[in-house]
Amino acid sequence: MDSAELWSQLAALGQVIAIDLVLAGDNAIVVGMAAASVPLAQRKRVIFWGIAAAIGLRIVFALLTTQLLAIIGLTLAGGVLLLWVCWKMFRELRSGGQDEVAPDEAMDAPAPDSVGAAAAGGNSVRAAVWQVVVADVSMSLDNVLAVAGAAKDHPTILVIGLLLSVALMGAAANMIAHVLHRHRWVGWLGLAIITYVALDMIWRGSNEVLSHTAGLG
Repeated sequence: MDSAELWSQLAALGQVIAIDLVLAGDNAIVVGMAAASVPLAQRKRVIFWGIAAAIGLRIVFALLTTQLLAIIGLTLAGGVLLLWVCWKMFRELRSGGQDEVAPDEAMDAPAPDSVGAAAAGGNSVRAAVWQVVVADVSMSLDNVLAVAGAAKDHPTILVIGLLLSVALMGAAANMIAHVLHRHRWVGWLGLAIITYVALDMIWRGSNEVLSHTAGLG
């Protein structure tokens, strides 16, 4: 392996790690905020199922990544999707994240008002878990596409990145959520990297579509 190839792989690995850190923390914040909206006695269930859904969806999307990226036009679509994620991240970072709650903070947050207590029979819990699952579908796909886009033509880096995203979501997401909340510059750095990956995917995806279209003609 020459030095140029080594630096290319190291740069890709650095991008993948940054993406995994930021998106794992964002996912944990979504879980924490959903848990904080239900009665205290039910919060552990919301946190458990929320994190389990995130891990499961990442594994499913990771297994399908190679097949998905072989579809002409999906790289372009993935880049556009990531650009939308960047816009949402930008708005959240600009607002300062005043309402963010991590999973462990949710366990100490004040209980919901009487309206939430009235729903303690289970509807509130189901609604919170459903909210997390819907968010997880988008965020897990975003994570896998971002990692695949950063890894580019380095399959080893792709595998490492996908395994790392699952490991971080299961073991360190709560800690990462705190880091992102207290040190906003980490989020801005992650936003810059994901924006670069999104634009690169749009560029490469557009070229793929144009080449395929020209080939058909």
